[in-house]
Amino acid sequence: MSDKIAETTFPGAAELFSLAGRTALITGASGGLGLAFAHMLHGAGAQVILAARNEARLAAAAAALGERAEAARLDVTDDASIDACLAGLAARGVVADIIVNNAGIAAPKPAIEQSAADWDAVLAVNLRGAFLVARAAARRLIAAGRPGSIINIASILGIRVGSHLASYTAAKAGLLHLTRSLAIEFARHQIRVNALAPGYIETDMNSGFFATEAGQAMIRRIPQRRLGTPRDLAGPLLLLASDAGAHMTGATIVVDGGHTVNSI
Repeated sequence: MSDKIAETTFPGAAELFSLAGRTALITGASGGLGLAFAHMLHGAGAQVILAARNEARLAAAAAALGERAEAARLDVTDDASIDACLAGLAARGVVADIIVNNAGIAAPKPAIEQSAADWDAVLAVNLRGAFLVARAAARRLIAAGRPGSIINIASILGIRVGSHLASYTAAKAGLLHLTRSLAIEFARHQIRVNALAPGYIETDMNSGFFATEAGQAMIRRIPQRRLGTPRDLAGPLLLLASDAGAHMTGATIVVDGGHTVNSI
């Protein structure tokens, strides 16, 4: 009997992770990790649609990337805005087959001081918005008979909790379960749904805090004794976006330097 594994010809890494001919829509892409994700996917050969509400910042970010990059206004909390964005792409024959649900906000304060409006705003962007975008994108992919990959950007705070972040941790925990639920429903259409759960990643917005004693104390609790960088997320993101992860759906990849498995 022949050894089918031994006889298989495996593609090289460049081919396996290539996104040439693919189109990626990244929400919350006007800065921070969303913009970093756009650069990662663009570097792998994808056409990238940078989506967010801040049109001026989006336009500048897309221009900096150059060819195969464009900006699109999109409010993830507004069904009409999402439909208008995807319809505009479809009118030009463009169907996004990689969706990165990255848009997110937080309202850090003690739970007893958090208003209903705070709670609603965080859940609307982080959880409801991810659902609305995933649903709209899946409808387009199914209608076009095309496979796709939806990547929900979660957080280790959806797995373990942190103080003063009740709404955020609830939203991210919900996002992880939503990922698994959509994965079951969309699998028959060859649409994969996975989550990427970063730990503490150093960005321009939080670098000041992590330079403080309180920030340094948090870093010391990470087994690798360092913050993550956006570059640490590139491999996992490309795995989920490309054919390298073709048999993965309903999975959560944690990138946190061992933070969530640290001993109590």
